[in-house]
Amino acid sequence: MKATPVQALVDGGVAVVVEDLTVSRQRHPAVHHLSGRFEQGSLTAVVGPNGAGKSSLLQALAGELPVAGGRLHVDPALRRRMAYLPQGSAVDRSLPLTVRDFVLWGDWRSSGAFGRVRAAAQAAGGEALAAVGLEGFERRTLAELSVGQFQRVLFARLMLQDASLILLDEPFAAIDERTSHDLLALVQRWHGERRTVIAVLHDLEQVRRVFPRTLLLAREPVAWGPTAQVLDAEHLSRARGMAERWDDAAPECHRHELPVAYRGS
Repeated sequence: MKATPVQALVDGGVAVVVEDLTVSRQRHPAVHHLSGRFEQGSLTAVVGPNGAGKSSLLQALAGELPVAGGRLHVDPALRRRMAYLPQGSAVDRSLPLTVRDFVLWGDWRSSGAFGRVRAAAQAAGGEALAAVGLEGFERRTLAELSVGQFQRVLFARLMLQDASLILLDEPFAAIDERTSHDLLALVQRWHGERRTVIAVLHDLEQVRRVFPRTLLLAREPVAWGPTAQVLDAEHLSRARGMAERWDDAAPECHRHELPVAYRGS
């Protein structure tokens, strides 16, 4: 059987394909007319003005926000091994959870939601905490942690998920420079391991320094490709101009009347 164009891309090493993608909130497009691809093993920053649809795109990739039009295809093998760190974790840190137990949740695919934690996972949990600079914090509760320490714990849990596709939404917001530096080093390590990483970021200097590829969004795509080419003055000025013309009171978008199911296969 002849492979479809999308399947041919996946077979050729493409992790995610989007074709004229629209993602809407209350029928108003948050992302509109986005087409392109994320290569397997790529490290890509998603940037743009506030309200540009960056978080909405990641939610759609994670399957948490429906696709309103166009097509979104995630390599099925990567779909099964995907990790998503949303902006502003919804974890209730007042719960009496220890750092150790929280990190070990990352092993749920192997142990099950209520299964016994494997000895290998316990060892991996200790190694992950050491890797993010929190060795010795195992018995502390989440409530005892600073914002930066908690973000390190979230990254340690991601390590236990051993994902091939990693989605990060503002992972370095509201944390100190040292923590950002350490966690960026972990992101670069994942890139070196040929994991596909897509991260929403605001710090453009950070993006220029670490991320080889960038998608610049202003609800519609402005530029997508090598970071140095995307983050030039012309593209950034165009994104700002597009943001200034947004009208959140505009009529609803009716171009795509029927939702299109999330396509993971």
